[in-house]
Amino acid sequence: MDSISLVGLTLGIAAILVGQAMEGGHIASLLQPTAFLIVIGGTLGAVMLQSPLRVFMDGMRMAKWVFVPPATSHATIIQQVASWSQVARKEGLLALEAQVDRLPDPFMRKGLQMLVDGVEPGRLREVLEVEIGAWEAQLRQSAKIWEGAGGYAPTIGILGAVMGLIHVMENLSDPAKLGSGIAVAFVATIYGVGSANLVFLPIAKKLLAHIATLVAQREMFVDGLVGIANGDNPRIIESRMQGYVV
Repeated sequence: MDSISLVGLTLGIAAILVGQAMEGGHIASLLQPTAFLIVIGGTLGAVMLQSPLRVFMDGMRMAKWVFVPPATSHATIIQQVASWSQVARKEGLLALEAQVDRLPDPFMRKGLQMLVDGVEPGRLREVLEVEIGAWEAQLRQSAKIWEGAGGYAPTIGILGAVMGLIHVMENLSDPAKLGSGIAVAFVATIYGVGSANLVFLPIAKKLLAHIATLVAQREMFVDGLVGIANGDNPRIIESRMQGYVV
């Protein structure tokens, strides 16, 4: 569990509610189902319109990374590659063939199989980096649906405000309906700007940070394989891979 995400979200929302109370306002006045429906429903519709179904669904599933980050295993991979380099140095690359099927990650299986097959280091790096690039682009595209939501929400909030003001203008002769219309107008703007800057954009930034970590892990793995292919000293390989760990 990424506790700082939970604390940050709670702190942001609490600051707004406490500030409202300190100004003498009622917290209940910020609870407007109509404004919420306009902003969140409109933003969701806009994001769905801009994204293919697969990208949209992947982006929604990735949202859990904000609170439960994807598993990373830099230390395990470094230890594993270092042991492979020692085996390859003593027994040759073919001695690693038995390790291929034991790897759960298809990317790692592919890389190790190419190493065992004797693919030259430059071509090995080239092929695997192309795959990393495509994989990273796919993840970034999915994460950017949250960035898109952060761009649409404030505008949808303004749309909700205009709708509320239209409702007010239509009922100038009925003072009893003026208050609710004005409330929806201003609260819709709060929902739009607040959801964008407290939820959608921070989620996008957090996802991109996790993606960068995952990509660095794969690049580290590739660097280790290329070191083995070049016949580098196991200690040099391990030291170079440690440079990817921040």
